[in-house]
Amino acid sequence: MPKRRWLKLLGLSLCTLLILVGAQLRASVSLAQDSWLQPGETLPSLQTHPLPTALAQWDAFDEPEDYFDQVRPTRVGYLIWSQFPVTVYVEPLVSTPSDEGRGDRWLESVNQAIQEWSAYFPLQPVTTPTADIVIQAITPALAGQGSTLRARSAEARYELYVRRPELASAQLAHRFEILLRPDQTPTYIAAAARHELGHALGIWGHSSVATDTLYFSQVRQPPTISSRDLNTLKRLYQQQTRLGWPLERSPTPNET
Repeated sequence: MPKRRWLKLLGLSLCTLLILVGAQLRASVSLAQDSWLQPGETLPSLQTHPLPTALAQWDAFDEPEDYFDQVRPTRVGYLIWSQFPVTVYVEPLVSTPSDEGRGDRWLESVNQAIQEWSAYFPLQPVTTPTADIVIQAITPALAGQGSTLRARSAEARYELYVRRPELASAQLAHRFEILLRPDQTPTYIAAAARHELGHALGIWGHSSVATDTLYFSQVRQPPTISSRDLNTLKRLYQQQTRLGWPLERSPTPNET
């Protein structure tokens, strides 16, 4: 698969470690703020988008709790999608002569996680890597330093860019890349994909409850999407963001 050209505007990543190891947040170096804006352009104001239909219909009467207080806002507000469906590309994994079903198991496990989230959020698998969310069969770099290096099973990272349609206003947008360690069992590949997709949908933080998909560490019996996960996601999509809104313009020196 050809390398994607990521604009290094805001290179943040959220990492999930192996069983019983824990999780960490990591930030990489970014370029000068707003370097992708053209003269006279400024970031949009914080505004609220309508909820996607399936999420608007979600209501857990028996479980009202969430962990929204653990979700981190960013400089552009919360990481909210506004154009649906959100497209997802899963990088194929080549089978080996000694394991001919490896690629099929990989796709089946990742697609299982996509289908589970699709019941509550509009996701659309696509066959080209120019998608909103790209899932790659890549083992994340080791975490820690020196003798404390630890293996990680997955990582999610996002970057900002400006979408410039020919016949419409330029909009502030984002995209996600998910790295999944491909040599895990199908159960753990699906669990890691489920967890990282939760981040990619906007839950930029972790739960402290082991029965939530966004729990900060993998567990021996990975949970399915919980009411707390969905309550958090719905509350998140009721917040303000600059993403998905047209850039604003301020007078340039030549216009004053």
